[in-house]
Amino acid sequence: MTTGFFDGVSAPKFTHYAPDEKVMGERMEDHLRFAVAYWHSFAWEGQDPFGGQTFIRPWHPQDDMGRAKMKADVAFEMFDLLDVPFFCWHDADIRPEQGNFAANLRTLNEITDYIGEKMEGSKTRLLWGTANMFSDRRWMAGASTNPDPDVFAFAAATVKSCMDATHKLGGENYVLWGGREGYETLLNTDMGQELDHMGRFLSMVVEYKHKIGFKGQILVEPKPQEPSKHQYDFDAATCIGFLRKYGLENEVKLNLEQGHAILAGHSFEHEIAVAASEGMLGSIDMNRNDYQSGWDTDQFPNNVPEVALCYYRILKAGGLGQGGTNFDAKLRRQSLDAQDLIDAHVGGMEVCARGLKAAAAMIEDGGLAAALADRYAGWATPEAQAMLTSDLGSITDRVLRDDITPAPRSGRQEALENYVNQFV
Repeated sequence: MTTGFFDGVSAPKFTHYAPDEKVMGERMEDHLRFAVAYWHSFAWEGQDPFGGQTFIRPWHPQDDMGRAKMKADVAFEMFDLLDVPFFCWHDADIRPEQGNFAANLRTLNEITDYIGEKMEGSKTRLLWGTANMFSDRRWMAGASTNPDPDVFAFAAATVKSCMDATHKLGGENYVLWGGREGYETLLNTDMGQELDHMGRFLSMVVEYKHKIGFKGQILVEPKPQEPSKHQYDFDAATCIGFLRKYGLENEVKLNLEQGHAILAGHSFEHEIAVAASEGMLGSIDMNRNDYQSGWDTDQFPNNVPEVALCYYRILKAGGLGQGGTNFDAKLRRQSLDAQDLIDAHVGGMEVCARGLKAAAAMIEDGGLAAALADRYAGWATPEAQAMLTSDLGSITDRVLRDDITPAPRSGRQEALENYVNQFV
């Protein structure tokens, strides 16, 4: 028996996404590892900074366990319709807010028991869980960085409960996103203390992971601002520096989002390349921003060339491993129907599949790799390698002795862009 929410909805039809199709010797589903975001697909009510709720769902208002279970029923109907391998949640997406920790814990345990039962009849597994520590007013000055130690304590207890729930459901990762871990003004902010507290908090998370035997990855998610004016996890490079400062570089990786990369003034390809170069690529949130808007619009991906270059970097780095492609994307406020929810995910899956196949074709062709090897070929000589263990004086002597006068070489950017366009 179904909820009826998807009655009359057309079955998903795919042209490019075929789960069992082999790409570079591996199933497409195993490369992409698609996940549906519980918050945008089921918890979001269609509001924006200038207007309230536009979606009227049978589980609204989301204020009791009956409606929480109805929401889970609808979610698993959609997972099965789309045949996706994974989903993701925040605690506040799946349980009603109770106002105190003990009641939140009780409802979280109840709903995750219910979700666990739903998972027994579905192929869909939990890619990752996380705690929403940005929506409720208690978090307005941060969670681990809050000047009030009681909020720090509430945050620690909340994360423990969410890690326990993620572990119980067999989640493959646990994510922390610090939407309020930052500041609105430096006039009332002790940045050094807040960063130290955030570093200690993350260390506690890692310690607890090992205590309970959680085999998943711990991931942090960069974003430069919004809702805070400035967030401490600004971008991939900032997060990596933070992890190294607090000795966590071997314990924590990054969950990267395309929309957040754009807000930081980067491309998604850039953020993936930075994380991959440091061995810290964990998982991705696939979406896009409207380039005419100044905020995080969380739209479904539709730009195959952008997506192809992202998967090129991912494949070159060895794939997503325990991570996945989570659609951290939401319908537009005017897309009211259940059909819209299916169509949006089908479109995103198709774009990612096309991008993955284009990326694999570029790797198999080898043109970009050959151009890169040619550009850096000079560093393969003994003289060039010797410089890296030499000193400025010795190098200067060699420049004078050999009359080294470099002639600039073309970077061939246009030719490489033309090459990429052959595949996308």
